[in-house]
Amino acid sequence: MIIQPRTRGFICLTAHPQGAMETMKSQIEYVKSKGKIEGGPKKVLVIGASTGFGIASRITAAFGSDAATIGVFFEKPASEGKLGTAGWYNTAAFEKQAQEAGLYAKSINGDAFSDEIKNQTIALIKEDLGQVDLVVYSLASPRRTHPKTGVAFASTLKPIGGPFSNKTVDFHTGVVSEITIAPVEDQADIDNTVAVMGGEDWKFWIEDLKKAGVLAQGVKTVAYSYIGPELTYPIYRNGTIGQAKNDLEASVTYLNELLSDLGGHSYVSVNKALVTQSSSAIPVVPLYISLLFKAMKAKGVHEGTIEQIQRLFAERLYTADGQVPLDSQGRIRIDDLEMAEDIQQEVAKLWAEVSTENLSELSDIEGYRSDFFNLFGFQVPGVDYEKDTQENVQIPSISEA
Repeated sequence: MIIQPRTRGFICLTAHPQGAMETMKSQIEYVKSKGKIEGGPKKVLVIGASTGFGIASRITAAFGSDAATIGVFFEKPASEGKLGTAGWYNTAAFEKQAQEAGLYAKSINGDAFSDEIKNQTIALIKEDLGQVDLVVYSLASPRRTHPKTGVAFASTLKPIGGPFSNKTVDFHTGVVSEITIAPVEDQADIDNTVAVMGGEDWKFWIEDLKKAGVLAQGVKTVAYSYIGPELTYPIYRNGTIGQAKNDLEASVTYLNELLSDLGGHSYVSVNKALVTQSSSAIPVVPLYISLLFKAMKAKGVHEGTIEQIQRLFAERLYTADGQVPLDSQGRIRIDDLEMAEDIQQEVAKLWAEVSTENLSELSDIEGYRSDFFNLFGFQVPGVDYEKDTQENVQIPSISEA
């Protein structure tokens, strides 16, 4: 099959297995080039392990620390004549590379919010690894069915307290325009978003893993968050998503108490703005990221997903003295390069000036587009997209719910 990108808005409907393979190889080579992470994890569970920060975490653990990894995710498998999703192809490529390197890697495909998948994961840990010493929580989903009540929740992307108007960009066409987003109409919008994207499921996972006895002494768990600049606050940090992130971050206190008898710790890592399937869906954010990339690349401090996560592991979670540096609110800050004063001043300057006419000059919109298509295995150097490609790629270790 000849596979080309087909897009609808901020979604790419196709994915390329060979592009995914080359992308995973590139990320693996980057991690290996940075050397071994001293004191790094050895048995790792990644929840939400197939794209973005999740797959980068799995790669960093495996190839930076020789860790055995179990990945949990919800992806569409490939079959003859039918494409799999990007995360499916990413995982197939990762597992192939891990096996060739002699590293343990197994995956579970299903609804990570469900008790069924939690129990299946626990059984696999018991059978193969005994215990895990790092749990990465990197789930990103617009919907969640509560495992205890069966109630289905859908998140919303809205400001709170009033409408929000600002610039945005259609990154496919390069058209910069004004957008106005209506605010939440009632508390249910906020509550539903917190139910989907807040900390409850992270807590459920750690509770179940601990009760089953599969958390090692000194275990660490980390979940990912974002703050960003003031210009995105109304739609992000002060909006419905921000309320969910606040709930996620507040879970750390509870989890630290839960893990105290194991000498364990929980962390929220505030990460940099990057091109992900989730961030592409948020109005205003693609334009901000395009300007941010321009400013950071000019200063030589730009990081992609794998650079960000490798630095998180090597310079935050696993330091030489064992101390994890935290901000005044107890969070890991790996967004430090993004939020540097000189970078934010430059972005603010560019924001005031940017328009459709000067977008290519003032922003890195091409870099944004490239990163977006790379997520799905397209525009990857060295891949011939006019060539027939085997779409039916399987994940050797996969367990289906």
